[in-house]
Amino acid sequence: MAGNLRQSRNMCSTNLSLLLILLISSPWPAISHTRVQFLPGFDGPLPFQLETGYIGVGDSDHGQLFYYFIESENNPKEDPLLLWLTGGLVCSVLSGLIYEIGPLSFKNVEYNGSLPTLMLKPHSWTKVLSIIFLDQPIGAGFSYSRGSKDSQTGDIRSSEEIHEFLLKWLLDHPQFISNSLYIGGDSYAGKIVPIVAQLISNDIEKGTIPPFNLKGYIVGNPRVDEKKDENAVVPFAHGMGLISDELYESAKRSCKGKYMEPTNPQCAKDLETINECISGINEGYISGSKCPDPTSKPNEMVGDRRSLKDSFEELPQPLPAFGCRTYAYLFSYYWANDNDVRKALNIGKGSIGEWLRCNKSIPYTTEVASSLEYHLNLTTKGYRALVYSGDHDMMIPFVGTQAWIRSLNFSIIDDWRPWLVEGQVAGYTRTYANNLTFATVKGAGHIGPEFKPKECFDMFYRWISHSPL
Repeated sequence: MAGNLRQSRNMCSTNLSLLLILLISSPWPAISHTRVQFLPGFDGPLPFQLETGYIGVGDSDHGQLFYYFIESENNPKEDPLLLWLTGGLVCSVLSGLIYEIGPLSFKNVEYNGSLPTLMLKPHSWTKVLSIIFLDQPIGAGFSYSRGSKDSQTGDIRSSEEIHEFLLKWLLDHPQFISNSLYIGGDSYAGKIVPIVAQLISNDIEKGTIPPFNLKGYIVGNPRVDEKKDENAVVPFAHGMGLISDELYESAKRSCKGKYMEPTNPQCAKDLETINECISGINEGYISGSKCPDPTSKPNEMVGDRRSLKDSFEELPQPLPAFGCRTYAYLFSYYWANDNDVRKALNIGKGSIGEWLRCNKSIPYTTEVASSLEYHLNLTTKGYRALVYSGDHDMMIPFVGTQAWIRSLNFSIIDDWRPWLVEGQVAGYTRTYANNLTFATVKGAGHIGPEFKPKECFDMFYRWISHSPL
């Protein structure tokens, strides 16, 4: 895999060198963007600078990656620049903007058929830096392909397209080239973020123009190593009191710490019993109710409707009840599929049919089983890294995240201790050599900022400001 990536990097470098020549000598027809001052659902002009647009990537710019760019509400000329990627393999970054770290959220009221109402969030990360929210890979959110609708993509190809996107974006926004650059994301983006950062690091070593000012990266509840992440579920479930001591000890003996696939009858029996114990648990937030997740729809339901009327009938059944946390995800579906919203965002007419929070119809290959080598390489080179985990997340338990961090064999600089917000314990943290910081977010699930926005903002602000948590 490493050899294939090196060969792919060399090809990508050659292509990007040619790309730079073309960009410098052309009017950049592959790039389009517009300033957005008003958004349907929000009362009055936006109190921050929002830009949306497309940048073409790949052969003949067949891939059109859509982005939302929000300038820092503090000092955009000097504040850092963050490229944010969402997880879920094929999910829209609108989730990151609305439900996680952006300045807007939907008013949480029972849906009545009208356009959802947008509200300002007090703990947006744009208070202290500028953020590019990117819909990736091609086919996710409002990003689309001018070629085949079923073109295959995967970890490496999507990472290279993100890298190409950022290069073109900086050429089109030269005022941000000198700003400190960070790459960030959550969940499955824990694999993609370090690959993109590695490609940028390679550019820096080669002296690519524009000169990236990469300082580090951020990953939350990150998928990094399949084996370590998956094998952490059983010890996490035991530690949280979801399975008995006896069952856990039996599983440890029979499965020998490898719980992904049973290797003997007793291991299979133990894992079956464990699955029965935790089947009724919300794995993304073990303290919460288990609610349906209206993330995506069957492929045959994807059409070109734009009416909000009878939208409930189009979504998977059963729908989450009002009061369930996942109910809020419905608002993004109703909002993003409104004609006036698309017009305001300057979405290409006919570019996509139905907007889906996660487009499961995209053919995607998960060819990188572990991104551990990228984390090791980047941190060894001195790039800063913040890794954080909601401690009530069983999808990617913090136990597995701690395991892969330990495997880096970095010395401990600041040992395990609580970090506080307003005098209360907000989580626990440990700092390692090579500028690696790990933190848990107490009481948060998958993803941290959805559950603990204030605490996550404080954590991030301290880290980006080079202050101890």
